[in-house]
Amino acid sequence: MGTWQLVLVGLVMLLGLLGVVTPGVPGPPIVWAGVLWWSMTARTALAWAVLAGATGVLLLNQAVIWLLPPRRLRGAGITRRAFLVAGSAGIAGFFLVPLLGAALGFVAGIYGVERQRLGGHGEAWASTRNVMRALGTSVLVELFACLLVVGAWIGSVLRG
Repeated sequence: MGTWQLVLVGLVMLLGLLGVVTPGVPGPPIVWAGVLWWSMTARTALAWAVLAGATGVLLLNQAVIWLLPPRRLRGAGITRRAFLVAGSAGIAGFFLVPLLGAALGFVAGIYGVERQRLGGHGEAWASTRNVMRALGTSVLVELFACLLVVGAWIGSVLRG
């Protein structure tokens, strides 16, 4: 697989990660499609193993999300902008502080947007807690699963 094709697969996966935090965009299927594209082109045992692992992780992710309580974003007052900033901060946090950084970055992103919107620490923190209660863990679970798949893909590309 050539360098440009690897870059394109990486961009598809990045689009999938952004899709996790963008309402209406199916992030996990896009990430899975990127892994499928790579494994169909690479055709190695490692590529097939990553595809099988990604399939298992993303199916398990869907089962877990289905069991979690539904999200109530409208009642929490979160805007699309806040959700996008928080998701981007979560993705950046994942690469700065692996695994834990995703959750920390997500919460920090929401807090930053709410602090700018509301002006004070107390109001912003209360709003952030309200949003996190409304979102629950479903978005973080989905983002974690997709980041796990992307991390496995990056590791196998660097290895092979």
